[in-house]
Amino acid sequence: MATHSIAFHERVDRALDDGSLQTALSRATDRFVTNRANALALVDDFDDLRARGRAIRASALAQLDDVLVRLSERIEARGGQVFWASDGDAARQYIVELARARNVRTIVKSKSMASEEIHLNDALEAAAFTVVETDLGEYIIQLAGETPSHIIAPCIHKTREEISELFQQHLGMPATDDIPTMTRTARTVLRQQFLRADMGISGVNFGVADAGAVVVVENEGNARLTTTAPRIHVAVMGIERVCERLEDLGVLLQLLARSATGQKLSVYTSILSGPRRADEPDGPDEFHLILLDNGRSQIMGGDYAEALLCIRCGACLNACPVYQSIGGHAYGGVYSGPIGAILTPLLQPELRDVHKLPQASSLCGACQSACPVKIAIPDMLLRLRADAVAAGKADAIERIAMAGWSQAMANPALYRAGGKLASLGTRLLAREGRIGWLPPPLDQWTRQRDFPPFAPRSFTELWAERQRRSAGDGQ
Repeated sequence: MATHSIAFHERVDRALDDGSLQTALSRATDRFVTNRANALALVDDFDDLRARGRAIRASALAQLDDVLVRLSERIEARGGQVFWASDGDAARQYIVELARARNVRTIVKSKSMASEEIHLNDALEAAAFTVVETDLGEYIIQLAGETPSHIIAPCIHKTREEISELFQQHLGMPATDDIPTMTRTARTVLRQQFLRADMGISGVNFGVADAGAVVVVENEGNARLTTTAPRIHVAVMGIERVCERLEDLGVLLQLLARSATGQKLSVYTSILSGPRRADEPDGPDEFHLILLDNGRSQIMGGDYAEALLCIRCGACLNACPVYQSIGGHAYGGVYSGPIGAILTPLLQPELRDVHKLPQASSLCGACQSACPVKIAIPDMLLRLRADAVAAGKADAIERIAMAGWSQAMANPALYRAGGKLASLGTRLLAREGRIGWLPPPLDQWTRQRDFPPFAPRSFTELWAERQRRSAGDGQ
C-alpha cells in the first residue's frame, strides 16, 4: 500500500515503532551533521558564502522567464532539444513517446528527484520499458519496491543488514554485510546495464543559462555513465533550478557539497551542453532537456516563493528533530523533512493529510540555520498552518483546544485558575519529577517522551512576591 494512502498520524506511529528505522536514521543523520560541521569549519566565512548563494538564487528567480529562455536557446544552438513541460503528464508523455519513436528497450536512470516527483518510472514500466536506477541508493530502494526517503540519501532508512538481505535475494550475493563487497556486487550488475541501455535519464542540479549547459553532481560516477553511454540522454529539470553564469556555479557547488555530504566538492561534476559533437569520442547522439513546471510557476511571486530557492542539499532534513525521528516516508510525498513540509502541500495538494505536514515541526529553527541559502522555513510552515485553519481543515479537537485557550488567555481569572489546576494535576501525576503518562489525547506526547510537571507557583505569583519584598525593603 502506498504510504500516502495511510493517515499521517498512522505513518508517524509506524515510523516511531520501527526499531530498524530508528537505528538507520540515527547512524546516517549523525554522520551527515558531523561531516557538515567539519566541512564548514574549513571555510573562513560561511555566512558570507551563504549570502552570496542566496543572492544568486534570488536573482535567477527574479528574472526566471528570461533566464530560462537564454538556457533553452543556447542548448538548442548546440544541437539539443528542449521541451517545456507544464506538468508531470506532459513530461511523462514526451519521454514515453520519444522512447517509442527511437525503439528504446532499456533505460538507465541516475538519481533524480524531479523524475520521482512525476512518477516517471511507473509510466515507463507501464509502457513496457525496462528501467534501472543506477545510483546505489536508488537501486537499493528499486529492488525493495520503495520510494526515496531522503533528498540525497534515498535509502537512509535501511540498515546495512537489510541491504544485504536484498542483495542476497535479488542479486545472488553470498551472505555478508561488508559494505565494499555489497558495493562491488551492485557495481558488477549495473555496469552491464550501462552497456545495453538505449536511453539515459538524469536529473539536473543546476542549469547555467549563459553557458547553455546543465550540471549533474554526484559521488559514484553512475550519472556520468548514464549521460554519456546510451545514445539518448534526457535531463529532467525543475524550472527553478537555474543560475545565470558559470561563476555563479562556483558558489552553488561549494554550498551544495558542504551542506549535503560535508565535502569540499562532490567527486563528479558534469557540465553538459548538448549531444556529442563530431570530434568527440563519446556522448549521446541526442540530448533532450525537459523544463518541468508542475506547479512551480504558481508558487512564484506568492507567499511561498522563497521555497524555490532550495538547492536540494538535504541539510534541513538532517538537522530536523522530527525528521530524525520519523524519516522520510512518514511525510507521504516525494519531498520530506522541513522543506518537504512546504513543497509537498504546494506541489502535491491532492495527497491525503497533506495539510498536516507543516505541523510536523517543533519550529526550533534548526532547518533555517542549516539551510545554505537561508530559506525562512519556520515562517512558511507557520503560514501554511494558518492557511489550513483558514480553509477549515483543522481537526475538531484542535478547534476545541484553541477555542479554550483563547478563552483562558482573554480571562485573567480563568487563566490563573487553569494554571493552578494544571500545576496540581501534573504534580500529582509526576514520579521523581517527571510525568511518564498523560490521559488521551495528551498521551501522544508521553508515548515518546516524559512531560515535566508545572511549577508549584506561577511566574506571576513569584513576580508579585518579589515586588512586595522590594516594596517592603524600600520602606
